[in-house]
Amino acid sequence: MNLERKITAYRVYLILAALFITSLVVSNLIFQKFFYWDFFGLYRFEISVGILPYPVTFLITDLVSEIYGKKKANQIVTTGIFASVFSLLIVYTSAAVPATEWSPIGDSLFSKVFGNTAIAVFASMMAYLLAQYIDIQIYHFWKKLTKGKHLWLRNNFSTFLSQFVDTFSVLFLLCSFGQIKWELFGGLLLGGFLFKVLVAACDTPLLYLGVFIMRKWFKLQPNEELILEEQ
Repeated sequence: MNLERKITAYRVYLILAALFITSLVVSNLIFQKFFYWDFFGLYRFEISVGILPYPVTFLITDLVSEIYGKKKANQIVTTGIFASVFSLLIVYTSAAVPATEWSPIGDSLFSKVFGNTAIAVFASMMAYLLAQYIDIQIYHFWKKLTKGKHLWLRNNFSTFLSQFVDTFSVLFLLCSFGQIKWELFGGLLLGGFLFKVLVAACDTPLLYLGVFIMRKWFKLQPNEELILEEQ
């Protein structure tokens, strides 16, 4: 790969990493609002809005895993941890300084919205660590087993299991810390997991499209990965 193409590959990787980190941090900040969605009258989902940007992270890690390899996917996951901790420090600092009398958002309202962010971020980070690393490991297990074939298989199998781990872990921790009542655990677990499964199934064509574009763009052979630096 020539220098110009390698620079372009780095830029695309940084854009994907930025989208991943943004989705992760935002999901931690907005989790306290819950919404419902009637799925064609078959099932009523009652889930946190924090779940909306989160599936994007699994799509990105699968795309990075496929094009850039396991090492680069793990780097994004690790970077996301630092971003989450840093965002938590910013929220704590913002809550510590007193609001002015004319501030549109007072201390009480700010604390009500972001007061539980620390617990949410901790729960999300623990679930996130388990789920994302499991997702990457299973993805590459199926990629090796199928010799790079059946992209839909490794995408969905890795995402389904990791999404269940993520949903179960974060709800278990939030219930344990008293942020959510235990009687809501089963319904939120089922609704959250089913919603993520639907999203994962829908993002498979997007993964195929992303892989097709990037392989054509960087002139990669089937199952070939981009090497951004010398090993």
